[in-house]
Amino acid sequence: MKLIIAEKPDQGATLASVFPKKKHQGYIEILPNPILTDGGFITWAIGHLCQLSPPEVYNTTWKKWTLDTLPLLPNQFQHEVSKDKIKQFQVIKKLLSHPEVNEVIHAGDAGREGELIIRNILRQAKSNLPMKRLWISSLTPNAIKKGFQQLLDEEDTRNLFFEAYTRSCADWIVGMNASRLYTLLLQQKGFSDVFSVGRVQTPTLALIVKKELEIESFVSEPFWEVEATFKITGKKYKGKWEDKGNSRIMDSALAQKIALFCQGKEATIADIKKEKKEFLPPQLYNLSALQAEANRRYKFSPKKTLDIVQKLYQKGWVSYPRSDSRHITTEEANTLPQILARYEKIKDYEDFFPLPFSSIIQNKRYVDEKKVTDHYAIIPTEQIPDFSKLASEEKKLYDLIAKSVIAAHHKKAIIEYSTIRTLVDERAMFISKGKVIVDQGYRQVISPVEKDKDVNLPLLDKEDKGITEKTEVKESKTQPPKRYTEGQLITLMKTAGKHIDDKELEQVLTQTEGLGTEATRAGIITMLKDRGYIDVKKNIVYATSKAKVLIIAVGKEILASPEMTAKWEQRLKQISKGEASPKQFMDQTSQMVHHLIAATKEVTNEWIFSEEDKQQFIPKTFKKKRQSPLGNCQLCDGQVVDKGKFFGCSNYQKKNCTFTLSKKILGKSMTQKIVKQLLKSGETDVLEGFQGKDKLFAAALVWDKKENKIKFKFPT
Repeated sequence: MKLIIAEKPDQGATLASVFPKKKHQGYIEILPNPILTDGGFITWAIGHLCQLSPPEVYNTTWKKWTLDTLPLLPNQFQHEVSKDKIKQFQVIKKLLSHPEVNEVIHAGDAGREGELIIRNILRQAKSNLPMKRLWISSLTPNAIKKGFQQLLDEEDTRNLFFEAYTRSCADWIVGMNASRLYTLLLQQKGFSDVFSVGRVQTPTLALIVKKELEIESFVSEPFWEVEATFKITGKKYKGKWEDKGNSRIMDSALAQKIALFCQGKEATIADIKKEKKEFLPPQLYNLSALQAEANRRYKFSPKKTLDIVQKLYQKGWVSYPRSDSRHITTEEANTLPQILARYEKIKDYEDFFPLPFSSIIQNKRYVDEKKVTDHYAIIPTEQIPDFSKLASEEKKLYDLIAKSVIAAHHKKAIIEYSTIRTLVDERAMFISKGKVIVDQGYRQVISPVEKDKDVNLPLLDKEDKGITEKTEVKESKTQPPKRYTEGQLITLMKTAGKHIDDKELEQVLTQTEGLGTEATRAGIITMLKDRGYIDVKKNIVYATSKAKVLIIAVGKEILASPEMTAKWEQRLKQISKGEASPKQFMDQTSQMVHHLIAATKEVTNEWIFSEEDKQQFIPKTFKKKRQSPLGNCQLCDGQVVDKGKFFGCSNYQKKNCTFTLSKKILGKSMTQKIVKQLLKSGETDVLEGFQGKDKLFAAALVWDKKENKIKFKFPT
């Protein structure tokens, strides 16, 4: 008999669904059938049943956090069963010792993490049974049956386990040592909190903080632009003044002079250019691309997208979601016509048919065996769901995946761009730009997130003449860099190689997976939120003061840069191919940690933190000594104090006073100084840096006593 171990209960149930069976507590009995002639049992993990043991297991003195015990370097790593999952582990262990079980079938997710989860369980249970590997990319009945008929040998995926195991142990060494190091040293500087540091999370955080610091240091400058309305051969259109490709004028008086000079002057068409551009349909989705698109369109967090698409996969409706490939093989391409034929009869998709191309099997943009890694792109399976029964969010994600396949069978989109150069009085040049969609192509299937605004310029000829009917000066301000959305953060992690100066390492990081993997990026972002390093408001990612404090401390150490990840990924990839030694990799990791500890201790006196970051820093356990009164409550006789994540009234518990002030208003940090001024006089000075819908603005804050709320007061 075979013992099949899946990664999750739902997957176990899905795998069992193709066989005759009996359900039991914690496992399913498979009755004899043509594929498993002697029958067997299907059981499951619940994610990571086994985890690396904490430091005190190796050495009791390592339990207390002190600099003297660093570095923590176990001679031999140990695993232990998670306390909340012991019951399921005992079920697996009992089945492994069943007298009729003679072979294990590893049925974890077909990837690094899945490989690690199941093999760790077998090691912890001290199983010596022979092992086969189920490796499938979808959970349809046909795929499951085919997978069981084509099981891999244990040695086929052994190196993948070595890579995953080495990665987890090295991450333990870096995380345990660096987190204690920076936590203890920053405590000496007055920052009483736990600072989690990790091989992937810290370089990701460094990129977010870098953007935050760029925004904070940005100084907005006013500029002016001159817009003119022309009437030439009876046709009207607008243009913008330009000089050497620049339309911005940094002097208001000069802009007014240009506008005044051009008013009523003769205008001549100096040049007309028309250019048609073709846009190919987008590639099929891998997980990062799907997370980025779902975030752009629906503001789904990366974790939410992963959770939803995982459900679609477990129900057999889409292929394996944690794929890093955007291509499929010929075998999958052959299944698409059958799927598309069924889509043609679905009301949501019938308008996209008939398709311009009946097959993409010869199209290398989509079908390329060499570019398919462990798994192919995320595509629908032949098992089509009932759309009327799909949950709203499931339908949105399934629709994205389905439309990506339909769009791949459509033509390019063609857009014609027009540029008219208008010369006024033979001295001032104005530029007018227009855009017309010539052929929607695939865009009838996948419309842009931001709708195209067609600007139809009139039909004119070179040398046509007319008059400048009207001129207008428009004032604007230079805008700071924009913060990342969660979707952009996923893309940033994926393309982290672009932030490396070393071309060879850049190529390595691009060829591997950037920062993190398809399976772990959403978790890294969630971890940064949970640990107080980032705030996400209306899908915009803000770095907290805690994040800035940590990244200032880490400084230029390799922990904050993608270079280290590039080097690690290069060596780990070699381990998965059997080309490098796990032991050598672990030795190098230990050396790096020794260097990090010594180098960081030497530079603590060079750490400089801003007063705003010190004030805004919120420790994990908020200390009462920080609760000094900032002013009188505006609703009762209490005092307003700093409560950690907000400012609130000291009478909250006694009198249920609800007075609160947020620590951020439209992206602008509210320091204790600002709050004191507002409470004392009812109005602050004019503050720069509030984030409007499209740009920053300046305003004072005032307390409206009639409405009992804060309002903006704009400078005249």
